[in-house]
Amino acid sequence: MSLNFNIEKFIGEHITHRRQSLFLPDMEKHSQLFEQEIKGKTALVIGGAGTIGSSFIRALVRYQPAKLIVVDINENGLTELVRDCRSRSDLKLPADFKTYPINFNDAVFEKILKQEGPFDIVANFAAHKHVRSEKDIFSIEAMIDNNVIRAKKLLDLLLEHSPRHFFCVSTDKAANPVNVMGASKKLMEEVILAYSQKIKITTARFANVAFSNGSLLAGFIERLIKQQPLSCPSDVKRFFVSPDESGQICLSACILGTSGDIFFPKLAEETMVKFADVVAPFLKEMGYEVNTCASEDEARAAVTGIPGGKYPVYFFSSNTSGEKLYEEFYTEAEDLDLESYQSFGIVKNAERRSLDELDKVIDGLKQVFTNHQATKKDIVSVLNTMIPGFEHIETGMNLDQKM
Repeated sequence: MSLNFNIEKFIGEHITHRRQSLFLPDMEKHSQLFEQEIKGKTALVIGGAGTIGSSFIRALVRYQPAKLIVVDINENGLTELVRDCRSRSDLKLPADFKTYPINFNDAVFEKILKQEGPFDIVANFAAHKHVRSEKDIFSIEAMIDNNVIRAKKLLDLLLEHSPRHFFCVSTDKAANPVNVMGASKKLMEEVILAYSQKIKITTARFANVAFSNGSLLAGFIERLIKQQPLSCPSDVKRFFVSPDESGQICLSACILGTSGDIFFPKLAEETMVKFADVVAPFLKEMGYEVNTCASEDEARAAVTGIPGGKYPVYFFSSNTSGEKLYEEFYTEAEDLDLESYQSFGIVKNAERRSLDELDKVIDGLKQVFTNHQATKKDIVSVLNTMIPGFEHIETGMNLDQKM
């Protein structure tokens, strides 16, 4: 792999086709408000070692918070976060900066919250984000527990000392969900919106983050390092934002939004990019041409020697459960504000359930999980009753069955 590969430059030239951040005009216009709400303030970022969480941190510290606490179960990720931030010439972490490699559901987290808090800003990025996490009943239980039940528990903890701003990341897949991950995020939105009259709460739905941890594109780099073939769907296209843009839209929603707002990027349909269209320019950057293979076996066999500077790639038609061939940030039934910002749209007045109703929803999910005979189909059936319009795509295939 070429050491000269500049991910940010590649993303701008071949994926987002933007020379500067989509959100820069709005952030510059409201820079005084960002500084007013962040400079000298205290912040807690949960799940801060991931791509979006760490990008949020990089956007946040530019406005000079006085204190920053970062919690994440990924100890190695926290290590890289610190190294990355300390190595950048354009960033300076606050003097009062600590990272804790713990689960925000652990009892010790409550001790940290009480000892290090109260906080002016709390942002939660701890979530299961992969559609592959719906492959079986156990993975689904863990995903719903993390994305929904723990999010509610966190809000209950924060009621004691409410932050000025609370942000919890969502996903475009929460709009008309076709997979359990999207359904869990839709429920998460309803949970946080139920608290929006008690705490100032915002969220954001946005596009795929190019080269984010665990993503298909990041996997391309791993495959090259290990001299393994690439595998890519030929028919799936997505909206993309850069890692920096992902942090910026989250920070903007957190600071600029009013309670209950759901931010999304204003991206035209023609800006969507097929994963397959990224392969050739990526390999060209690495000094290769595409060697299209007809099967996974052929692709694996073609790695040996990689003749003629050609790299084996297996393109396939998507057929996995919960895979949506297109993206959308809102539904026809939602009220939109498309005028307040140049680069952001906002879902306003999203439907809210009462806390009592949500408790019944969560209890219903827990009952299914206590049934040892329950299957994925049972969970989907329960979610169908809880989320109007949820239409799960089931094919019997999951991503763990693919290269």
